[in-house]
Amino acid sequence: MSSPSRRAVLRGLTLAAAASAAPLPSLAASPASASSAGYVPPLRQMRGMWIASVVNINWPSKTGLTPEQQRAEFEAWCDLAVARRLNSVFVQIRPTADAFWPSPYEPWSQYLTGVQGQDPGYDPLGFAVEAAHRRGLAFHAWFNPYRVSMQSDPAKLHPDHPGRKHPEWIVPYGGKLYYNPGIPEVRAFVQDAMLDAVTRYDIDGVHFDDYFYPVNTTEFDDSAAYAAYGGGFADLASWRRNNVDLLVREMQQRVRRAKPEVIWGIGPSGIWRNKATDPLGSDTSGGQSYDNLHADTRTWVRNGWLDYIAPQLYWYIGQSNADYAKLVPWWSGVAAGTGVQLWIGQAAYKAGTAGQPAEWFQPDELSRHLTLNRDHSEVGGDIWYNAADVRDDRLGSISGVLNEHYTRPALAPLLPRLAGGEPPRRPVLASARRVSGGVELHVEATGPRAPFQFAVFRFDRPARPQDFADAEHLVAVVPGDRHVRWVDPDGARGHRYHVTAVDRVSRQSEPSGERGVH
Repeated sequence: MSSPSRRAVLRGLTLAAAASAAPLPSLAASPASASSAGYVPPLRQMRGMWIASVVNINWPSKTGLTPEQQRAEFEAWCDLAVARRLNSVFVQIRPTADAFWPSPYEPWSQYLTGVQGQDPGYDPLGFAVEAAHRRGLAFHAWFNPYRVSMQSDPAKLHPDHPGRKHPEWIVPYGGKLYYNPGIPEVRAFVQDAMLDAVTRYDIDGVHFDDYFYPVNTTEFDDSAAYAAYGGGFADLASWRRNNVDLLVREMQQRVRRAKPEVIWGIGPSGIWRNKATDPLGSDTSGGQSYDNLHADTRTWVRNGWLDYIAPQLYWYIGQSNADYAKLVPWWSGVAAGTGVQLWIGQAAYKAGTAGQPAEWFQPDELSRHLTLNRDHSEVGGDIWYNAADVRDDRLGSISGVLNEHYTRPALAPLLPRLAGGEPPRRPVLASARRVSGGVELHVEATGPRAPFQFAVFRFDRPARPQDFADAEHLVAVVPGDRHVRWVDPDGARGHRYHVTAVDRVSRQSEPSGERGVH
């Protein structure tokens, strides 16, 4: 994302993941799970984190690790997500026109082995998807559409790189290389390269970050493409914006054709335009994605070209040029009535970091963001940048979020366009019995396929139908299988349990029959 890169080396977590043979944890409620001030948490809420691969920010933590070490690192990131009661990971698998899978379009990523095009000895994407799903985590494949290299010499690309075969596709700018978004063949090619992962892997989402055109000047020299394809546009900027619009619209169409239940969205820069520039803009004075990156994010949402938008609101409450408390209601107004989900990109990387303003040294700054979000029903959750900061928990900022907002697990959001699909079959709660560690539940799937997850609800009275619409009684989200045993450490005599089955897009079954504990 558009933040300073900080490399994360996973010492203890990696070793723990590699050595552990313990059962996989569930997304379970905290011991002190009663919510403050009568707040009832939602049943579904995006709780994600970005796992960045470019320049080895998060995974792999450095080049040249063995396949076993790389796998252990990713397992540790997934375990961290579960421990923080998240339900989704956004994993960067195409950071610089390269691939974390054996792609027929682009070479192996240099961030795996240190050498672009070198086979890492296993399939990182295939492994990562399986590792996330094994824990009940949704896997969103994060792509950067146009960035080709973090250095500026095309000769340093792999000899078989598309940029070497088509040098006319490449534009150098700012010490980096980019594909030219204004060439129709380029736009089709990058879509083909990304759709290869969509069609071949069992991913849950397709995600773009905030990088489109890198600048709004002619220093990014696409003059030849503009001369060839820019006829009919008032100026260079209008043509560039249309090129990005086409990419967004076409990706939606192609993803839906290929896999209708895969979620498609973008995490753009957090300011569309400032009100001083455009009366429809926000009351801010920061960098404008519409003008600076040619990313007309408001139009994408208003026209329904996305399933969700996750603006990076990487500013503190009260910041003079970009106030978080002003941007959340602005984005809520943009999303209202569109059917496009609004999730907020949160700057975990700024909390307690040297050089940041004093406001970022308030331990509750991030928790206050989520408190503010509660007043805006359009906000369906948050994604944290980045995984290392979620792990490091400087100032206890992430712990504060867990204690105030993530007291219970949450299912991933259910898109309106998918809500009418067939839900999973009602599971059977075969038994609920006291054991030394609490209450052990035995759940059985009844459909032809195992559900993605089981949601476990605990009561001290008979359940009502409306009790399964929020998380007040939700105590765990357990990875699905044909037969699952799970122990509720807070279970006791007199408790009553129900379980629902949940599919990959978060549709929920009818609840199982009740099992009481005697």
